[in-house]
Amino acid sequence: MENWYWYLIVGIASLAIGTFIGHLLRKSIAEKKIKSAEAEADKIVAEAKQLAEVKKKESVIEAKEEIHKYKNETERELKERRNEVQRLERRAIQKEENLDKKLDSIDKKEEVLNNKIKDYNDAKASIEEIKNEQIRTLQTISGMTAEDAKKYLIDQVEGEARHEMAVKLNEIENELRETANDKAKNIISLAIQRCAADSVAEATVSVVDLPNDEMKGRIIGREGRNIRAIETLTGVDLVIDDTPEAITISCFDPIRREVARLALEKLISDGRIHPSRIEEMVEKSRKEVEQIIKKEGEQALLDTGIHGLNHELVKILGRLRYRTSYGQNVLKHSIEVSHIAGMIAYELGVDANLAKRAGLLHDIGKAVDHEIEGSHVQIGVNLAKKYKENKEIIHAIEAHHGDVEPHSVIAMIVQASDAISAARPGARRENLESYIKRLQKLEEISTSFAGVERAFAIQAGREIRIMVKPEDINDESMAFVARDIAKKIEEELEYPGQIKVNLIRETRVYDYAK
Repeated sequence: MENWYWYLIVGIASLAIGTFIGHLLRKSIAEKKIKSAEAEADKIVAEAKQLAEVKKKESVIEAKEEIHKYKNETERELKERRNEVQRLERRAIQKEENLDKKLDSIDKKEEVLNNKIKDYNDAKASIEEIKNEQIRTLQTISGMTAEDAKKYLIDQVEGEARHEMAVKLNEIENELRETANDKAKNIISLAIQRCAADSVAEATVSVVDLPNDEMKGRIIGREGRNIRAIETLTGVDLVIDDTPEAITISCFDPIRREVARLALEKLISDGRIHPSRIEEMVEKSRKEVEQIIKKEGEQALLDTGIHGLNHELVKILGRLRYRTSYGQNVLKHSIEVSHIAGMIAYELGVDANLAKRAGLLHDIGKAVDHEIEGSHVQIGVNLAKKYKENKEIIHAIEAHHGDVEPHSVIAMIVQASDAISAARPGARRENLESYIKRLQKLEEISTSFAGVERAFAIQAGREIRIMVKPEDINDESMAFVARDIAKKIEEELEYPGQIKVNLIRETRVYDYAK
């Protein structure tokens, strides 16, 4: 027991001595490391100071070089500016010297001029005195005052001038009469020769070819349901007769006829023909025709070189592709009128582009005249106003059939171009004989009414001008007579567009001075 206690004391003492010795050793090692780190830090600081000194010297050298460079540049700029100032001073001195010389010269010239003005005034006073003396002498000799003599001379000169003017005007009028007709013929013939257009080839029916006659039965359908569906959806008449492998589509509206033709061709090509399929194909064909109409309108603008037309007006213009007048395609007619109007305008030295635009749009009302009440002229005027067309173009549309008096050169050119296009051989199907008969019948109907003295069909049958007897028809009854004549014309005549019934009542009073 005592040995164990002793061992414990020795162990504790050994541990304390070891701890103390370790502490001394660690302290010695730490002091050595601190001294080594301090030495290293001193070395780094010394190197840093040395490097900083080197950098400082380099920066000072660079700064001195930069300062020297700026100094040289500044001295050079100052020298250049000094030279420029000296040059400007020399120029200013030279200009001042020149100005002094000019002022001296002007002073001398002014002195000479003042002397000349003085001499002129003296001479003028002398001449005025001589003139007054001569006038007094002439008044004494003639017995007339200066005012009387002046009036007499003016009257004499005015009379001679009027006579010469009248003679000259008469000569000019005669020369104009002789040359104007030839000039007009030359311009019109030149325009016609330069415009080559197709002859009429339009009709009111279309023929659809069939692959075989069995297809007719399929188009008719069970109890006629297919053909009824086609006619109901398109508004056309299908004529199925003995003509082999063909069906005829009849309709006054070319657009509906074209829709029906395209739909039938699609149905025949597809082979499936029943009401729902017919409705689908008709709708597709209608959209296809709308695209064709738009392209036709755009192509017309390209053909005539016109731009800036409202896109809605372009679509309406394209509808003329499916509109005919006496068998003449109205879109082709409008393009032809545009070309002719442009050529005539160019020859006359007026705005050819404006004339071409007016020519292209002159029949625009015919595109929708079956949908809107009124003549195609008034419809066209309303459309042009709606889409903000030029006032001259609106007037040309309004005047191209003589509904109003043309008061511009463009309107007259369009009127002439329209007549040229419609009257050329092959343009329209109506022959001369039937045309004359229609005009004669129009006059006969008008003169068949009591109180009508004379009747004249004018404007190619678009107007009937009726002279009534003032003692038989008074102002109040003229409206009723005009309405009765219009009704009879509607019942007995077939004609395109509208006919204007124009009644004229005139009262004349005569007397004689004896």
